[in-house]
Amino acid sequence: MSTAVTTQTFDQEVLQSDRPVIVDFWAEWCGPCHAVSPVLDKIAEERAGELKLVKINVDEEQELMIQYGVQSIPTIILFKDGAPSAAVIGAQPKGAIEKALGLDGSAPA
Repeated sequence: MSTAVTTQTFDQEVLQSDRPVIVDFWAEWCGPCHAVSPVLDKIAEERAGELKLVKINVDEEQELMIQYGVQSIPTIILFKDGAPSAAVIGAQPKGAIEKALGLDGSAPA
């Protein structure tokens, strides 16, 4: 469902994407990251063709973590037209994530 993204593939997969991209900054040891992962998969599945989901392992891609100011995980950033447009920090319920990212029809919080 999701694609693992590295510093080398970030531009192509995220910044040059022709549709919005949910970027999940996570780590293998992060419990809340594992808790939110199926929620993000469900959001992406429900919007297949409209947006895509990618994951960035912060232990392996610290440069991207620093570049986007990620200080705690999970951090979920929605990129539109090559730029961050909304973000969610921490594991939250599906509705809260959709609302914060502006995927529920409202403007991002």
